[in-house]
Amino acid sequence: MNMQSGKVAIVTGASSGIGKATAEALGRAGFTVYGTSRRTVENRPKNVTMLVADVTDDASVKQLVSEVLMRAGRIDLLVNNAGLGLFGGAEESSMAQAKSLFEVNFFGLVRMTNAVLPYMRKNGGGHIINISSVLGFIPAPFSAYYGATKHAVEGYSESLDHETRAFGVRVTLIEPAFTKTSFDQAALKPDAVLNEYDEARAGVDKLVQQAMTTGDDPEVVAETVVVAATASRPGRRYPAGKAAKQIGVLRRFVPAGMFDRSLRKQFGLPA
Repeated sequence: MNMQSGKVAIVTGASSGIGKATAEALGRAGFTVYGTSRRTVENRPKNVTMLVADVTDDASVKQLVSEVLMRAGRIDLLVNNAGLGLFGGAEESSMAQAKSLFEVNFFGLVRMTNAVLPYMRKNGGGHIINISSVLGFIPAPFSAYYGATKHAVEGYSESLDHETRAFGVRVTLIEPAFTKTSFDQAALKPDAVLNEYDEARAGVDKLVQQAMTTGDDPEVVAETVVVAATASRPGRRYPAGKAAKQIGVLRRFVPAGMFDRSLRKQFGLPA
């Protein structure tokens, strides 16, 4: 890892979990780090300047970028980490709820990216790292809308990387699997719950809760971000952790029917 002394990074959603671990890890790697949260927090990441910003609000994002440029004079790295979960049947969420999830997980990421790109282009380089998920390339029951936001992030990021590479700006995806954070506890609940899904949803919820307690520490994801951020020739995607790497290989090489049966068995669903 090359120390990045003098380089400036913004990490959204840095008050806890993956975002906090990432902000601290980038600081140790030599970046000057500005983290964001929707409100002022007491348990701040170490050696990180925290700023209040709402990625769903144009004016808030513009103010954030202006503040960082005023303080640091440059932006070399943006880590789009801010996001929400939503666990429930696809039929159980209203259109308003689905749209609100996309507003944070996808359009918030786009809003932040559009805000920093002009300065990166002007400076002749930069790096945008988007925190995706293994659910950006595999299905999971009762995660349809969350998975859809991550599939959108994946398609957007790959296309954007081709568009900005001529300006020295790279776009990278980080793909974690289950990670030991409070993400599941903070996740949205469907706003139109249907009794027909109770049994299957309960089984999936139990599996997810178990997986979250035995998953990777957020530092595993943070270390993967640092590897990507300090690489001389960054890749387009990085699986974060052993499970994510295994899932990626299985999705690529296992026949679709076999993968489908295995997934349904894992989630306790009938064949």
